[in-house]
Amino acid sequence: MERWAARVQGKGFGATSIREEIHLATSLPGFTPRLAMDIGGNIGNYTAELRSRFPDLEIHVFEPAAANVRRLADRFGRDHRIHVVPCAVSDSAGAATLHSNAEGSGLASLARRRLDHFGIAFDNRESADIIRFEDYWTNVLQRRSIDLVKMDIEGFELAALRGFGAAIGHVRVIQFEFGGCNIDSRTYFQDFWYFFRESGARFTLHRVTPWGLQEIPHYAESDEFFTATNYLAVNAAPRPG
Repeated sequence: MERWAARVQGKGFGATSIREEIHLATSLPGFTPRLAMDIGGNIGNYTAELRSRFPDLEIHVFEPAAANVRRLADRFGRDHRIHVVPCAVSDSAGAATLHSNAEGSGLASLARRRLDHFGIAFDNRESADIIRFEDYWTNVLQRRSIDLVKMDIEGFELAALRGFGAAIGHVRVIQFEFGGCNIDSRTYFQDFWYFFRESGARFTLHRVTPWGLQEIPHYAESDEFFTATNYLAVNAAPRPG
C-alpha cells in the first residue's frame, strides 16, 4: 500500500517512460522547442525520442563515458542538428573519475556509489572531462535561449545546475531526476527547492505522475523520496537570448 500510494503521487514513477516524460515536458501551450540539452545522454534514447517528435530541433548531448560517446556518434553522426559533447557537466571545470558497474552503464556517476545491498559492485573507472554549463552556453551557444534541458546524471544534477550561472534564467523547462543516487551525492530535494526559488527566475516545480504534472507549491519533508522520480522546473518568464 505504501508503494502504491507513493506511485500515484509520482514518487518512483519517473524512470518508467521516456515518451511520457517528453510529452509532459513539452506540453506547455504553444511550446515548440528549437534548442534542447540532453545532459546525461547515455546511448541517446531520450534524444532519439525528441528527434522523432521535433524534426527541426537542435540538440546538444552531453555524455562522458567513452563507450557511449562512440555509440552516440554512430547513432547520430549523420544528423547535423545533434551535437555530441564528450563531457560531464558540473559546477567546476576540469577532470574527474567516472565510476560505474560496467563500461557504458546507465548507472555511471561521478560518485562511487555504494550498491552492495543490490549486489552491484561499482569497480569500473574511467577518466572524464568536466565542464561548467555556463561556459558552454557563453562560448558555444552564444548565450542563446534554451527551450528544454533534460538532466539525468546520477546524483549530480544539483552540481550541474549550480554551474549554469546566468544561463539558468534563459531556460524555459528543466527536467531532472531525483532518487537513490542523491543518497550517494548527499543532496536533498530541499536543495533543489531552494535552488530554483533563489535562482532569480520565476520557476515552478512539478512532479511527473501517472496522471500528469503535479505542482509542488511548498516544500515538505515528505518530498524526500529516494526512488527515481522525475521533476519539471518551468520558468514562467525566461529571459531572451
